[in-house]
Amino acid sequence: MPTNRFTVSTDDRLSVVDITERVRDAIPEDAEGTCTVFVRHTTAGITVNEAEPRLLGDLGDALGDLIPDSGWDHDELDGNADSHVRAMFVGPSETIPVRDGDLDMGTWQSVLFVDCDGPRERAVDVVVTD
Repeated sequence: MPTNRFTVSTDDRLSVVDITERVRDAIPEDAEGTCTVFVRHTTAGITVNEAEPRLLGDLGDALGDLIPDSGWDHDELDGNADSHVRAMFVGPSETIPVRDGDLDMGTWQSVLFVDCDGPRERAVDVVVTD
């Protein structure tokens, strides 16, 4: 079960990046089964949704509105509790069907990387199993 890893760089504290093509590139041509996309960080997440730019901005705004920037006990440790809590809402992974070596998603679905504590460079793993 080989793992393909790539990095994603972000420019802002809260960023949503479409990584669909990078995930597709990590899938072997003849793969069949499922693809798990996993981010190896506690302040970032992976989700599947439409990659329309206004919607990506809306997601960032919603996370900011739901989870305030300050007032958290964990902030006493390193000042980024909001990032951890936001990432917990998104989740660290998605599992997507693979057919004929490609993601088997709906027309408007994309794989989105959500960085809640940027700007940073993050590792994303792609694992395909049959």
